[in-house]
Amino acid sequence: MLLETHCHSSKHSPCSSASPLDLVRQARAKALQGIIITEHHYLWSDDELRALRREAEVENHFLILAGQEIETDVGHLLVYGASRSIEAGLPVAELRKRHPEAALVIAHPYRGGRDVTPELLLNRCVDGIEIFSGNQTVRENCRGLRDWHRFKFTATSGTDTHARRQGELYPTQFDHPVRDIGGVAAEIKAGRCRPFFKEIPKSGASLEVAEITIGTKGEDEVRPRLIFRKYDSRQRWEKAERAFTIMEEIYRHGFDAGPFRVPTPIDREPETLTLIEQGLMARSLFDKLKLAGPAGGREFVKLSARWLARLHNLRLRVTPREEYLEEEPARLGRYVKHFSQISHPMTEAAGKIMREVRARESRIAASSPESVVQCHGDYHPKNIFIGQDRAEDGTTQFVSAIDFESSHTAPRAFDVGCFLAQYENQLFAIPRLLESCPGEIFLNAYVDASENLSKDFLSQVNVYRARAGLGIASYLIAVGKGESDDLKRVMRDAEQALLMV
Repeated sequence: MLLETHCHSSKHSPCSSASPLDLVRQARAKALQGIIITEHHYLWSDDELRALRREAEVENHFLILAGQEIETDVGHLLVYGASRSIEAGLPVAELRKRHPEAALVIAHPYRGGRDVTPELLLNRCVDGIEIFSGNQTVRENCRGLRDWHRFKFTATSGTDTHARRQGELYPTQFDHPVRDIGGVAAEIKAGRCRPFFKEIPKSGASLEVAEITIGTKGEDEVRPRLIFRKYDSRQRWEKAERAFTIMEEIYRHGFDAGPFRVPTPIDREPETLTLIEQGLMARSLFDKLKLAGPAGGREFVKLSARWLARLHNLRLRVTPREEYLEEEPARLGRYVKHFSQISHPMTEAAGKIMREVRARESRIAASSPESVVQCHGDYHPKNIFIGQDRAEDGTTQFVSAIDFESSHTAPRAFDVGCFLAQYENQLFAIPRLLESCPGEIFLNAYVDASENLSKDFLSQVNVYRARAGLGIASYLIAVGKGESDDLKRVMRDAEQALLMV
């Protein structure tokens, strides 16, 4: 059973602009089974609750109950099941003594970055902790989740509604049906409730991933989503933490909202080798292209090009400029090594591509120092995501990119060449898409949205198309497809790209 357990109405809480009817409608729109109105130091009477029920014209099974929010010596407490309104300033021990039948829950304890101690969380006078709150930041809600897992206390969640339109709701799930506020108090005191969220554990070769979505979908898709990534070694953590730092810097430079974004970086935990970011309600460009018609597909490709142009136009340089060229010989050498290890007949061709790319890269860096910017490093359709904040509002569409582990400071053409090579490779098996949405659409949109491109930019792009092709071929060998027609095609494309330089 899902209930909104923390909300304020304009009728008895001056801080709220939401009418009682607004509160009911918001809860029903999110498919909840009821609300508990928690005014500040005021308990709704039974007559008021009945009048609201009549006005709202709700079904009999939809609960409209009343609690209250009280100021105490340990912060704000939500009180469920007291028989009267309670004055401010009571110590929690006295409140417990006067209302033994009520459930006492500490409200939004992490709000404002408060230092929440184990002593507060495990206080014997309280029955639960509100770990998720609409009045806490995403980072503060994450702290609540971690402490709940660590100390295993009874937890609730509440929206703390104060406005007419609340995009995100944080309901509490009760294990058993309740019919009145006394039943709510009994379930909380018995620990038979928890914040409502979905947790999907995933795992990879080097990390554990948990994706958490809070609340219900209801009539829209506005739900907080969090991604926890826990790494199995300090070395892997440091590589991921470097990418996280780059993403933070991009986020701070205007990619936090609007049509061009990156996932919101939330927190890092060096002691547990964990990174936390906000998840995206979006699909990859690869998937969107398969679902869209030709016109929609072309628009998605153009959006992706504009995202990249906007990043490059910032001229960020988060990582050392010399790092890329210093490490490049080893990277390209590993690509060719994959060929030689299996005595592939195209080993010599791979070596020739490697040498030509290295020579061209050195000349590009020397002749176009102004073109060197922070690149994504692995910009392709499966790392680009298209989403929409509200399904009914096309103006809320956005494009984002993930996976900055390969990000480095390099010529702008690196990302463009990488995208074009990967785009053609990933969509090769879907020729109708390449026909209706050719890579030139991306290239033209990027050029139109870019500032101060080098005169030989298109030539540079072909160098990096060849480089990306060599990387793709190396990957195909690594996954056992060294004799495939795909590899031969990718190598031919790489050689052709160098002929166009």
